[in-house]
Amino acid sequence: MSTNASNKHWNSYLNQTLSRRDLLRVSSTGFGALAFAGLSHAADNPLAVRSPHFEPKAKRVIFLFMHGGPSQVDTFDWKPLLKRDHGKPLPFAKRKVVSAETFNLLQSPWAFKQYGQSGAWVSDLFPNLSTMVDDLCFVKSMWGSNSRHGGALLELHTGSDTFVRPSMGSWVTYGLGSENSSMPGFVTICPSQSHGGANNYSSAFLPAPYAGTAIGSVGVPAREAKIPFITNKETPRDIQRMELDYAQAMNRKQLESTGPDRALEGRIESFELAFRMQAEAPELQNLDGESEATKKMYGLDDPMCEDFGRQCLMARRLSEKGVRFVQVSHTYKWDQHADLKRDHSQNAREVDKPITALLKDLKTRGLLKDTLVLWAGEFGRTPTAQAADGRDHNPEAFTIWMAGGGVKAGLSYGATDEYGYYGVENRVHFHDLHATMLHLLGMDHLKLTYRYAGRNFRLTDIHGHVVKELLA
Repeated sequence: MSTNASNKHWNSYLNQTLSRRDLLRVSSTGFGALAFAGLSHAADNPLAVRSPHFEPKAKRVIFLFMHGGPSQVDTFDWKPLLKRDHGKPLPFAKRKVVSAETFNLLQSPWAFKQYGQSGAWVSDLFPNLSTMVDDLCFVKSMWGSNSRHGGALLELHTGSDTFVRPSMGSWVTYGLGSENSSMPGFVTICPSQSHGGANNYSSAFLPAPYAGTAIGSVGVPAREAKIPFITNKETPRDIQRMELDYAQAMNRKQLESTGPDRALEGRIESFELAFRMQAEAPELQNLDGESEATKKMYGLDDPMCEDFGRQCLMARRLSEKGVRFVQVSHTYKWDQHADLKRDHSQNAREVDKPITALLKDLKTRGLLKDTLVLWAGEFGRTPTAQAADGRDHNPEAFTIWMAGGGVKAGLSYGATDEYGYYGVENRVHFHDLHATMLHLLGMDHLKLTYRYAGRNFRLTDIHGHVVKELLA
């Protein structure tokens, strides 16, 4: 079209009577228009597999989220001076009080030992996981910007503790697509509904297909956590297809008249995905085909760890079938401002055996080498006491670990001070963790961007660097 013709067409268009809502709607960016302009896949399949920026070490992620904040000085960060100086004041300044006043130093109720060829320190809380330390990559100098659960969860999951942003699972599926066209690219099992709730697994301004699909939620037993309405025994599949085609034709006709409409476009794709899921999801959610030995390994015969064991086993099944990002949540149990010994002991018993089984299962099946497993809470705890037997939030320093997916096995990276309060060596922020995770998946965090509201956004915003020392 010539310039004059284009101007004539535009002026004619502007002379039409448009409401403010209509003008905003037709000029906005929906995922049927500019949202996918820079992507190389077909617009009718936003979850199609896409090439990474460079050769990846990992193809998928399993995120084991310990909601509440496990204590680093009671799990993986051994501090002998805590025992020696138990009951004494912290010999340096504390950070600003988080929840309530903390008092003197509190020794760990658990003994620590070194394990494996790597000599990693693990407390008695994790007798099973201690056998796997040579497959783990510990980061003992993690830190975040927020001391409150809500902000800290959002920062861990989305990179921002103040604004609604796409979750890391959404960014991963946006960048790489899904290896299984009959399943969502991002699934979260029994997610928390507090401290940000669905914002922790939403796609925010990314197109709707990249949002996490929740299977169950907090408070729902894992055995009952199923994708709802996934089977239809009343209507034959060919009739369902005809009904869907009719509904989709009306939706697309509406889209033609309105112009880009992110909500409607998301609905169109979600209907198609839901139809495809009927062929695979029911069997995938059924654990009956697993051997009794496998079920026992995950602890399904043990009431203490049966629930989390089911989640971990489901995570393996989903990952094995091509789901790109799977999150498993041990939901809001690790926040011990009091009763540290009692509650941390129970929490560890619930997850220790299932997590170890997951790692061994992935390794046996040859999946661990290209599956990145991440274990993390939103922050750690203070080495100083709160109440008689508790610890406050501590975002200044805590421990996370990774396994598989190209990380350096048997490594303990970074260090805290002699009491475990502050990171003092090789500090790693959430932004750095995100950049490193994307790098392992073959993506440059500086290039994985999405244009929204006039600027390019990315998971790490304007921060973050790849921690190359963690790479195998």
